[in-house]
Amino acid sequence: MEFLQLAKERYSMRKFSDRKIEKEKLDLILEAGRIAPTAVNYQPQRILVIDSEENLDKLKSCTTYHFHAPLALLVCYDSTVSWKRSYDNKDMGEVDASIVATQMMLEAVDLGLGSTWVGHFDPVYIRSSFDIPEHLIPVALLPMGYPGENCAPHPLHEKRFAIDHTVFYNSFSGIDSLKER
Repeated sequence: MEFLQLAKERYSMRKFSDRKIEKEKLDLILEAGRIAPTAVNYQPQRILVIDSEENLDKLKSCTTYHFHAPLALLVCYDSTVSWKRSYDNKDMGEVDASIVATQMMLEAVDLGLGSTWVGHFDPVYIRSSFDIPEHLIPVALLPMGYPGENCAPHPLHEKRFAIDHTVFYNSFSGIDSLKER
């Protein structure tokens, strides 16, 4: 599939079938995350695959946004190896984990699957529920699977600003006038 078409077709899937994801497809999704670009190629991403009934039940106590998916990927980064920007010590691990998550979500769509990005989870509870070490920082939860019956994008999915609302050339002159739209 052509990339822009793939990006347009990807939507936040919130209704999944019970069908399990084949190992071959999961391996391709995880490979898409493995090869994602990261700051200074430090590769701080750490992915927890949650697919057993016991762990999926545990996940339901960490977030209401699990959507009964047959699998979820918890995307974390290792703060002991992530690159820190020298000017202000900004930890780029969250950015790296976000790039990894995005590539995995796009690979899932290309394989006929779907996912949604969940940031609404209790990080303390998810950390204790899954015995996550302190140096691993949870960034995103990706419930994933095959589309459920009558699954469709949210009505606002295709609503996008015009490109001149989000892209500027050489300065942000005129950006304040956009607030009025």
